[in-house]
Amino acid sequence: MNLLTTLLAGLALAAPAAAMAEDYLPNLFDVTVVETWDTLNVREAPDGKAKVIATLPSTAKGVELLARDGSGKWGRVNAGEKTGWVALRFLKPQPSAWKPNALPLTLRCSGTEPFWSFKTVEKGLVFSAPDQPERPLSLRKVMDRGIEGEPMRGMIAGDDKGRLTAVMQPEQCSDGMSDRSFALAVTVILDGQDQPSRMLTGCCSIAP
Repeated sequence: MNLLTTLLAGLALAAPAAAMAEDYLPNLFDVTVVETWDTLNVREAPDGKAKVIATLPSTAKGVELLARDGSGKWGRVNAGEKTGWVALRFLKPQPSAWKPNALPLTLRCSGTEPFWSFKTVEKGLVFSAPDQPERPLSLRKVMDRGIEGEPMRGMIAGDDKGRLTAVMQPEQCSDGMSDRSFALAVTVILDGQDQPSRMLTGCCSIAP
């Protein structure tokens, strides 16, 4: 074995394994290997002895996994208005929600001060704000970084009144109003001819 071959072999051993599409978070999982009469415990901390703060039914599907602990054996999820940890051996991944240059149809983003939200619909977005009618927007462009399964996205949507431009990236996020956690943060810029330009920030979820 020559020197170059030896070096390449060493680098291959030292390099971390390439991430699979389902390894990126957030993504959706189904509860599995739980008896139909039983439930999956959601615990206060990633520890089998930690306090149970909620449960998931054995038939639960589309559970949004937000983070993994350092051991890789526990995952953070939301259950109602609470967030906690479940043993990952009881969760089975769905196919990745993140397709190239596209948005999950279950995507919902929102923020406060002021309150606002948008959600994905077929071929577009619907933007909402207090005391205003819902505003359907045509989705003009969705961009990713070309990394399979990575949820970072840029998007441009608009109508005859203006445009919404947003960048969404994986980041632990809080809505500041509940105990729920989010794994996506978003920055939104609204501009148009008949309204002042403004920037909004918030959190996103892909839970159905």
